[in-house]
Parts: sequence; C-alpha cells; structure tokens
Amino acid sequence: MAKARTELDSQELAREVARLADTKLADDIVVLDMRDLVAYTDYLVIATARNERQAKSIVDEVHHVLKREKGLLPVNPDRAGETGWSVLDYLDVVCHVFTEDARQTYDLEELWHEAPRLEIQFETHEAHPVSAARSSGR
Repeated sequence: MAKARTELDSQELAREVARLADTKLADDIVVLDMRDLVAYTDYLVIATARNERQAKSIVDEVHHVLKREKGLLPVNPDRAGETGWSVLDYLDVVCHVFTEDARQTYDLEELWHEAPRLEIQFETHEAHPVSAARSSGR
C-alpha cells in the first residue's frame, strides 16, 4: 500500500505537526525518528496538553490546518479525548496528544527509547511564559 504524498516530505510534515501543536501551547513536544525502527511510520510527534479541552484544541488545529492547507486527512483518526490520548495518523507521521497523566501512563518515549529525537525549534510565545521554558529544552 503506497503512502499518500504531498509537497511535504515526512520530516517536514513532522515539523509542521509539531509547530501546529506549539501554536496551541502544547507542552513537551517531542518528535521521534522511527524510520529505522518500524515500517508503519517515519515520525511520531508526541505532545502534552494541560487538560482535555486543550488537547481537543491541539488536535483540531493539526487536523484543520493540514486539511485546509495541504489537503491531508488522517487515516482512522482517534479523537477519544476521554482517555487522555488522541491520535492523528498521517501514515508518514503519527501525532499523539496526551494529557499529563496519560502521557506518563503510556510513556511512548520510554517504549521507543532507542528512537532518535528530531531537533525542533519554536518561536517563543510572549503571552505564554511557559513556552520559553519548554522551548529551551528542545
């Protein structure tokens, strides 16, 4: 089964998904390079929301912007916010948005500890001082 392609390559798409999550003030955004580990995706984007409402906002932003600007739709989207874990699967890139408790419970970073992290940089958000602190570790 061929993967859907746009003008973005998988790394650019992963960076765009991470950037979109950042615009909705997601915390602790990590991009894992899965290319040498699995066949089903190239990158995992993992982000934390402070609550279910913010998680929905992050997922909606990623979904709507990629649909509107890139013509991309996730396959089998799982927006089950009640579990604290939402997934948008764009084949080459899978976006996971967790609440803090769910992220600790499922701990994808430990599960995929051997996956290299993609270096990402974000603009700081003047109105949200936490962003500068979170960006410094990326």
